[in-house]
Amino acid sequence: MLQHNKWILLLAWLAATAQAQPAATETNLVLVTLDGVRWQEVFRGLDQRLADNKDFNLLGEALTTRFEAATPQDSAAKLFPFLHTVVATEGTLIGNRDAHSCAHVTNPWTISYPGYNEILTGAADLAIDSNEAKPNPNVSFLEWLNKEVAPFKGKVLAFGSWDVFPAILNSERSGIPVDVKMKASTAGEDAQLLGRLSADLPVMWPAIRYDAFTHRAALQALHDKKPRVLYIAYGETDDFAHDGHYDQYLLAAHRTDRFLGELWDTLQSEPQYRNNTVLFITTDHGRDAEPLASWQNHASSASLADHQKSLAAYDETSVGADAVWMAAIGAGVPARGPIATTSCAGSNQIAATLLQLLGLQPKQFSAQAGVAITEFLSGLPLLAQVNP
Repeated sequence: MLQHNKWILLLAWLAATAQAQPAATETNLVLVTLDGVRWQEVFRGLDQRLADNKDFNLLGEALTTRFEAATPQDSAAKLFPFLHTVVATEGTLIGNRDAHSCAHVTNPWTISYPGYNEILTGAADLAIDSNEAKPNPNVSFLEWLNKEVAPFKGKVLAFGSWDVFPAILNSERSGIPVDVKMKASTAGEDAQLLGRLSADLPVMWPAIRYDAFTHRAALQALHDKKPRVLYIAYGETDDFAHDGHYDQYLLAAHRTDRFLGELWDTLQSEPQYRNNTVLFITTDHGRDAEPLASWQNHASSASLADHQKSLAAYDETSVGADAVWMAAIGAGVPARGPIATTSCAGSNQIAATLLQLLGLQPKQFSAQAGVAITEFLSGLPLLAQVNP
């Protein structure tokens, strides 16, 4: 009788597990990156020292009024309400170094292309040492899914605000459509309107389109094309920071948090995505922390000595630009909230983590990729093998 009861309990657990975790062929993925957003703002909120600096904050007290709070945690919640309410309740966040939670890039350059390559391929490549728009020789996990794994073939889309993403994802080789430009000739009234607005607005940065257009185009694609895997790369935060506009950097970060909330609501409103989609959010690099003025920079000393010589005035800094953060919510992600980490998670581990959350074997993608980050996994078993 005791043995019989054990089998009943095991069957009940397996049934509950099957309900809680969709099959790998049903699980979808949305990966989002916020370019150059510091962990300090994500977990501490407003940096009053930067807000008090008139060179960096043209909004003055209005910025402080909007994001100041009694504690750093409360300020962070005002700045990133989606991350600190929904994700903190239903998902997992790491990277708060004040709370013994560590995440970092493993490439030595701490600039964007190397960071995105590391996130997407699972390994740092020393040869990718600049932001030059050269086609990526490395295969990303998105390309692998798009070309090799049957449930995802031809069902991967990417939207970016930076015009280097077609090179980063090597769209010609990978076959992944990478949308970085609004086109007035695009089919559909909404798309045409967005294209006209994009063409009519003043250009702040030649290589960057406004995140609002990236966001709306991605939401429209979710509704119309129903991709199994979607990558969205927002970019305004990094450019406002490089320009020294701390006020606009914060407002862009806050705006992007709202975009994340809209994205999550859209996923939960669509039958294909509701309760069977992973939303993973991270950044490509951190920013320097000391001295104060160096927050605009993030290139490492090695990078400054080579490809980023225009930033040589900061050659004594590069403190903390390797520090990043990560957040996840959705199918298979445990509701652990902001947690300490057992070790310092690397951006090179993200690809394996996401593949494992899809129920796939990461080593079938790449033997060189970092191992999955256990903090984002619920401990459910993997499928034995992928059948491309």
